[in-house]
Amino acid sequence: MLLEGKTAIVTGASGGIGKAVAIALAKEGAAVAVHFHGNEEKALLVKKEIEEAGGKAEIFRGKVADFEECNALVKAVAKTFGSIDILVNNAGISQSTSFYNYQPEEFQKIVDLNVTAVFNCSQAAAKIMKEQGGGVILNTSSMVSIYGQPSGCGYPASKFAVNGLTKSLARELGCDNIRVNAVAPGITRTDMVAALPEAVIKPLIATIPLGRVGEPEDIANAFLFLASDMASYVTGEILSVDGAARS
Repeated sequence: MLLEGKTAIVTGASGGIGKAVAIALAKEGAAVAVHFHGNEEKALLVKKEIEEAGGKAEIFRGKVADFEECNALVKAVAKTFGSIDILVNNAGISQSTSFYNYQPEEFQKIVDLNVTAVFNCSQAAAKIMKEQGGGVILNTSSMVSIYGQPSGCGYPASKFAVNGLTKSLARELGCDNIRVNAVAPGITRTDMVAALPEAVIKPLIATIPLGRVGEPEDIANAFLFLASDMASYVTGEILSVDGAARS
């Protein structure tokens, strides 16, 4: 098992990509802290699925965009499991608001959760990882951080910031044996995408050379690789998992 004896935190793990990542890490032996903020019922279902497959998981509630609350969350995970070897910063929000209609508070909200929360969790976890002798920090980026999107500029801007944070932390934390990478998913079959009508989905698929949208498990496999020792010499990378979509 690739992650036997490791402990992982997955933020935003109650559904979609976060759920798939949490389950993938657990299947390879990691004890997983399933983080959620609002939907405890979904988080409990993820925990149950992991445990029924023979894995180990606990749920943790917290507002990761809040510095003090985030630090308390990370410390609670370390106390419960005894270590933190892998952090997956997955919690985030998206929107498609027109630039002309963007309100300052809406822009600030997306920056808080998509960027500030990544900083908060990474700093709290890195301090523990340094004392342990190393660890892995993985961030969820997006293909739109590279190519932009027609509306909702806050989301690609926030993910571009995540890319910059990823590359900078990789350089700064490498001396402490902490690897930092990001995964940039393309169009993925989350609940939001699954709810789109066929008339919307077809043109999106037409931009993808592989001819399909990604599954959460496709994204989770990329996280699993980067979390494992198979990627022991990989750091500072933004791994695109988008079927070669370029739009």
